[in-house]
Amino acid sequence: MSRRARTQEEIRRFLAIGAVQVAEIDLDGDEAAPRPGPGSPPVTHGEVFLLVRRAGRPVGTLLTRVPEGTDPRTVLTEAAAAVAGGAVKATDGGKATDGGKATDGGKATGGGEPPYASVVVATRERAGQLARALDSLLAQEHPRFEIVVVDNAPVTGETRELVERKYGERVRYVCEPVPGLAVAHNRGLAAVRGEVIAFTDDDVVADPRWLTELTAPFAADPRLGCATGLILPSRLRTPAQVLLESHGGFAKGFTPTTYDPGDPPRDEPLFPFTAGRFGSGANMAFRTEVLRSVGGFDPATGAGTPARGGDDLYGFVRVLAQGHRLHYTPYALVWHHHRETWADLETQAYGYGAGLTAYLTALLVNRPALLPAFLARLPRGLAHARALTEARDTDGGGAPGAHDTRTHPWPRRLSRLQRRGMLYGPLGYLRARRAPGRGRG
Repeated sequence: MSRRARTQEEIRRFLAIGAVQVAEIDLDGDEAAPRPGPGSPPVTHGEVFLLVRRAGRPVGTLLTRVPEGTDPRTVLTEAAAAVAGGAVKATDGGKATDGGKATDGGKATGGGEPPYASVVVATRERAGQLARALDSLLAQEHPRFEIVVVDNAPVTGETRELVERKYGERVRYVCEPVPGLAVAHNRGLAAVRGEVIAFTDDDVVADPRWLTELTAPFAADPRLGCATGLILPSRLRTPAQVLLESHGGFAKGFTPTTYDPGDPPRDEPLFPFTAGRFGSGANMAFRTEVLRSVGGFDPATGAGTPARGGDDLYGFVRVLAQGHRLHYTPYALVWHHHRETWADLETQAYGYGAGLTAYLTALLVNRPALLPAFLARLPRGLAHARALTEARDTDGGGAPGAHDTRTHPWPRRLSRLQRRGMLYGPLGYLRARRAPGRGRG
């Protein structure tokens, strides 16, 4: 079969993917009943992607089916209990594995009051989505925080009008005329007042305890420079959304993990260059003074530049290379609106590949001292890159605390686009550096 014919067959299978309902259940709530995910209708029969909580905290996900004629509450409660029991057993009664060492999962989020925090949301001409995100951010249980919206290269005044009309003094508006996500984030970094700066996107709905769970670890660990959190789908209505989530989406599992450059994880031979394992830009926070000390994000990386991405990965590794720890917590949850079409997935696959090698190029350009470590890991890194971009089948385990949800093959077309993006990434980064307003000093 020719490549074109295979691609057409892949698209045909892709279009046959059915919608999946999104729901959540807290087994320790007053009434353990499933609730629909953000923006989703009540659960009926059919396939369901279910988040399981214990005492409000996420402990796992599963993909299950509610047979027609059965009670969704009964079916989902029984399935959730099995996931929660496995998650508790896997984490030794609340103690999660942390880089090969046992650490108390409760203490990982800190015992004191979380620090004063600033939340930065970069946006461009998406006022409808932005309003939903801001509403969820203003409902945070965090005791003291500010919200800064960075309007990136606006064409219209709809974002400013929304912020001023609906939110007034509760949200601060900042305009950044130079396009690019890293540029917008750096503009926010310069404007904030908080001890910790958190970043999220305009296409998320933040869990009420998101900011508290994401920032509390900074109070518990003075060496912590960065924290990342859990990202789950807010809806799975289109084939693109279902396919992406069936291969892991943006989730990094349900085990709190601390990455320490002074004690590299034994199971991560490419550390710290496999930054995609640490988290994603839609759910990350930094100690503000640490992020400022490393110069923020490289403005020649990120969406909106020829580099296509990599700004978040660059930030993670720069902070680790400075000797600070990075902590991943599954308790800090945002619900993300995944892209909706096949064309979106093609753009995303190419952009991920480009962003990966663009951020590595940025690291070596800005921190030449990292070159020996990078070269030492290069052979394994190339093998990792090949594995990363192979067409994935439906086998393979899920993250700890999660049932396997790989129900659809990963199209070879998307794998090829990711490899092409990886080849383009260094060139894209160098092109971006030459653009006005993006060169590093």
